[in-house]
Order: sequence, then C-alpha cells, then structure tokens
Amino acid sequence: MAIKRTKAEKKVAYDKKLCQLLDEYTKVLIAVADNVGSNQLQEIRKGLRGDSIVLMGKNTLIRRCIKVHADNTGNKDFLELMPLLVGNVGLIFTKGDLKEVREEVAKYKVGAPARVGLVAPVDVVVPPGNTGLDPSQTSFFQVLNIPTKINKGTVEIITPVELIKKGDKVGSSESALLAKLGIRPFSYGLVITNVYDSGSVFSPEVLDLTEEDLMEKFASGVSMVASVSLAISYPTIAAAPHMFLNGYKNVLAVAVETEYSYPHADKIKEYLKDPSKFAVAAAVAAADSGAAAPAASKEEEKKEEPEEESDGDLGMSLFD
Repeated sequence: MAIKRTKAEKKVAYDKKLCQLLDEYTKVLIAVADNVGSNQLQEIRKGLRGDSIVLMGKNTLIRRCIKVHADNTGNKDFLELMPLLVGNVGLIFTKGDLKEVREEVAKYKVGAPARVGLVAPVDVVVPPGNTGLDPSQTSFFQVLNIPTKINKGTVEIITPVELIKKGDKVGSSESALLAKLGIRPFSYGLVITNVYDSGSVFSPEVLDLTEEDLMEKFASGVSMVASVSLAISYPTIAAAPHMFLNGYKNVLAVAVETEYSYPHADKIKEYLKDPSKFAVAAAVAAADSGAAAPAASKEEEKKEEPEEESDGDLGMSLFD
C-alpha cells in the first residue's frame, strides 16, 4: 500500500523537481492551460516526451521556488518568468527547437461544445443545410432568428447565420441549438503566450521569423542608419560608401568647372567638349559584347570536336 504524502512533503518534492529543471534547462515556453483537461494534458506530455517536460502548479509555489533558486545559485535570469505567472499557466522546459516544440503542442487540440457562460474564442457560424430535426424543433431557430424551411419532413437552414461572435458569452439558447445540431465549435489546448531563452523573454511570433525576414529587417535598418548619417553629415560604416561617392562627385564637378585636372576628369572634359564621343564609346562597347558571344561558342565547338573523333581512335566504330 502506497504511503500518502503530506502537503508539506509534496511541496518539498515539487520544489526539488522545479529547481532541478531550472538547473538543467535554459529554454522555457509559457503556456495558458484554460479549459485543458487532465487526459489532454497527459497526451501532450506523451507527445513531448524525450526533450521536453510540462510542469503545472500553483503560481505562488512556482514563484517561491524560482526566487529561492535565484538566491541559492545567484542565477537571476529565471526571475524574468515571475511576471508571466498569471492565470492558469504552465511551464514547458525543453532542450529542443523552440519552434518545433510549439508546433507539436499546437497539434493537441480537442473539440469542445459551447457551454453556457463560456466566452467564445472564435466566431460561430451555423452553415446552411438539412439539420435532421423534426418540425417541432423550429422554436429554437425562431428564438435565434435563423431562417428555416421544412424540407422532406425535417428542418432545413436556408442561409448561413453568425450565431455567436468572438468575445461574446454563450447563451442557453445558442448552447442548446449547437448541441442539437451536434456542432462542437470550440477547440482548446495549450496556448503558448511567451518564450524564455537564456534570460530573454519574447513573443512566440518571433519563432516564425525566417532568415530572409531577418536579412530584410537588417537591410532596412542599415538603410535607415545610412540615411540619417548622410542627413546630419555624421560618418558611419553604413554611410561611408555614399560619402566617398558624393565626395568624388564634388571633386569631379570642381575639376570640370576649373582648370584643375586629373586623368578621370580629363576624360569627362573630353566627352563634354565633343558629345559625339559618347555615341562612339557606346558603339564600341556594344561591338565588344557582340563579338564575345560568337568567340565563346567557337571555343565550345572546338572543345567538342576531339570528343567526336575519340570513338574511332579507340576502335569502337559501328562499321568495323
């Protein structure tokens, strides 16, 4: 017969387990567990078994354990979790990829009926079609202003109807109708609200960012830094290429307008004196590019010719 532990012994065991997890793990997902049953939670634990552990408990006990652990070890990083312990939440300690763990948790959602008094997490729309209910049940539809007709001895809904809006409480009539229609409009599971990683807390949406998104954000930031630096004439690495180019343009403009000269400026002065040289230079460039393509194709043909003769040299002719 198993010996039943006292509350004090349970608290000591829980404190020991949580402190052990805080020592071993550096990544934690904070999840809201509203309307999640024990069987559903057990399935989630099975699905995450291997590199992740789901820990539930009273928020006050978890806060106390984290504070004691910080005082004993000097590691203050986990204190960032304390403001997040509000409501019915749990902690998912993991050594795996945070995005993959979040996706695995999202798989375990269970459909639930619309119970009276629940706040609807989504809009509930009743689709049109045959309900299978006999004509005596039309009173439910009339109370909720749902247009119906009798078709082959059963009630048929004519048009789709938004029965409950997101954020509204479920009434008794709505709950009874959805139950009669066999509609389970809500689904519940662990919802990840925050992510902790090595002392940093951030939104789970960050996990959806790809390398392309990060590169785009970085490029946008560099562009803004360069723009500000150029506007206030403050040198930075981002603005340096633009500053050198603008400086060169200024020097070239001064050289063109004065007697000062250097090789690149002389070439520009020649073009300005005789604009026809622009057309000559463009024609030469086009001719060079056009001649390069046939030359390359001829070189490829020359490379292919020896390969055609090699079969005869090896005595593999089909007419021998």
